[in-house]
Amino acid sequence: MEFLKVLPLRGPNIWTYRPVIEVWLDIGALEDSPSNTLPGFYERLTDWLPSLIEHRCGIGERGGFLQRLREGTWAGHILEHVTLELQNLAGMQSGFGKARSTSVRGVYKVVVRSRNEQVTRAALHAGRDLILAAIHDQPFDVAATVAQLRDMADNLCLGPSTACIVEAASERRIPYIRLTEGNLVQLGYGARQRRIWTAETDQTSAIAEGISRDKDLSKSLLHACGVPVPEGRIVENPQDAWEAAEDIGVPVVVKPSDGNHGRGVSTDLMTREEVETAFQLARNEGSEVIVERFVQGNEHRLLIVGGRLAAAARGESVSVVADGVASIRQLIDTQINCDPRRGLAEEFPLDLVQPDQDPALRFELERQGYNAESIPAPGLQILIQRNGNVAIDVTDEVHPEVAATAALAARIVGLDIAGIDLVAQDISRPLAEQGGAIVEINAGPGLLMHLKPASGQARPVGSAIIEHLFPEDDHGRIPVIGVSGSHGKSLTARIVAKLLHLNGQYVGLACADGLYFAHRLVDQRDSANWLNAQKVLMNRSVQAAVIENSSDVILSEGLGYDRCQIGIITNIDAPAHYGKFYIETPEQVCNVLRTQIDVVLPDGVAVLNAADDLVAGMAEYCDGEVVFFTQQAASERLTQHLQQGGRAVLVENNSILLTTGKQSSVLIKLADLPILMHSENPIQVDSVLAAIAAAWALNVAPELMRAGLRTFETIKANTKGTI
Repeated sequence: MEFLKVLPLRGPNIWTYRPVIEVWLDIGALEDSPSNTLPGFYERLTDWLPSLIEHRCGIGERGGFLQRLREGTWAGHILEHVTLELQNLAGMQSGFGKARSTSVRGVYKVVVRSRNEQVTRAALHAGRDLILAAIHDQPFDVAATVAQLRDMADNLCLGPSTACIVEAASERRIPYIRLTEGNLVQLGYGARQRRIWTAETDQTSAIAEGISRDKDLSKSLLHACGVPVPEGRIVENPQDAWEAAEDIGVPVVVKPSDGNHGRGVSTDLMTREEVETAFQLARNEGSEVIVERFVQGNEHRLLIVGGRLAAAARGESVSVVADGVASIRQLIDTQINCDPRRGLAEEFPLDLVQPDQDPALRFELERQGYNAESIPAPGLQILIQRNGNVAIDVTDEVHPEVAATAALAARIVGLDIAGIDLVAQDISRPLAEQGGAIVEINAGPGLLMHLKPASGQARPVGSAIIEHLFPEDDHGRIPVIGVSGSHGKSLTARIVAKLLHLNGQYVGLACADGLYFAHRLVDQRDSANWLNAQKVLMNRSVQAAVIENSSDVILSEGLGYDRCQIGIITNIDAPAHYGKFYIETPEQVCNVLRTQIDVVLPDGVAVLNAADDLVAGMAEYCDGEVVFFTQQAASERLTQHLQQGGRAVLVENNSILLTTGKQSSVLIKLADLPILMHSENPIQVDSVLAAIAAAWALNVAPELMRAGLRTFETIKANTKGTI
């Protein structure tokens, strides 16, 4: 089983709208050995991967793939399903896969959904090794393989907070681009884009974030605006900490001024020894230390998004009950860490309790006269953690005044998304009635506690953030014009970009002639590829994007965008595409180029050559409107299209006409087009017609189109690097 080529298709492709990895697989002698001829293979494979029973395969029912295995299927098909299942077991759900034979005996194209290219590559290699081990009755450590893939997925995929926002964007049909290997993500395209970094957005100011990190400054600003906060101050040393505690009155809290996640926070401190020890714990976690009044009640986290309460969670203390036999360390493992909701990975709503790695826990035990190895008397309840474990959903219980106070606090600091930590005995009552107070404000708050609460209802916090960033009718899209076909693509793309530029739009153009921004050439190399399409869409100035896509790009990289407003197919010269990617028939070529039409938005337009039967036949696959162009006005398809009120760009009496139904108007004479003065090449004429159709669909005024067409070649010849 040899991998001849591995193609990461990062955008829409001939298989699906989503990123996939396509492997050209040579199964060699296994072409003569389907699965039902391999002794013991079925038993070993299903013993290692029993969850394959969930794969429905083409049969369409549970156990469908296993039925295919029993009846006999080939190694390429098996690799598809094994790779998908390894990804599923690693926590990277992947349901789409295909395996198709090629014209070369024993060579298959195996395609699997890829949410992360590195993880999917590793899963493909592991899947091949697993299949070969099952065939040859050799050992294979499935658990270790899955653990390795899970570690990769945890390290390489988006974190849960970012992922939930991206998922909510996808549900709204808002496109996204991952800008780094971390959690910096662009939502939307060009000038309509927004950016997120976990739960921070491009509206989250650096000043507000800096204020939130300075707990003493935050508290003083809130107090000045009438928000209830516990009194306290920054202290310099252990002695100063105790003096502050005496001034405030015990019990007190000691915490770092710029800490996070509750690290270094000690609560309910009563004695000088406790305060001074807590000072050292806090100093180790932050630059300055605060002593403040201890507020009675439970810790709560309120998530404020765009001035509104999106979710709320309550924390609880954690204790163990001694049995007189086990140590506290053992009791923690058997009574706390055994909870399936606890774990080290981000996906768990509760953390594991680790005495050796938590100085605050050791301090808490010391306050009670114990350490992790102590064996308390049976029946005693030992407090392990006073705070943290904020994972019980209480969103529906929050009193309106409490929600309003939290929203005010976020606004005072200046955060559009904030995690407000407050302490209250009863979140359903106003804070003033119970002496409750806001104790911290956090920028970039974690969302997992609201997505996977330890108890209670999960909250759609990702959707709340998307609604904050994008109003209901805003999908973050700019006009994207994709141009494909066999010939004339670059010329069409350049003319469209010129006409949109005259229409007052900042245009990004990626074509074979180079990469352009606002009719300025920035890279003269062939830029008709996925990478340069992404460059155009990431540019925050771009108001319209024109992107050329060859069949090779579609087959080897995928489109550089998810959907487009305009999809243009200039023509199809099938033999020009033969000989690569196992493409050998006109139907296969048509299927490749049709990808450009498959991604046209429902309110978009497909611009198709009515004189080319393969191109014109793509009309039925377009979700939006179809505008035909042709130099041959007499055709049954075109006549029917116009009778139904459709639009077309035609050539009649040496003039270009804009036609809707039975109504036509002359746009320009062919003789007035400098680009056609020295050439009668019909491909150039088609390129002009296609560009006009696209500009018409984008509501460019006829007079602007005429001006652009009359000056196109002159500008190109006299000013190097302009459109």
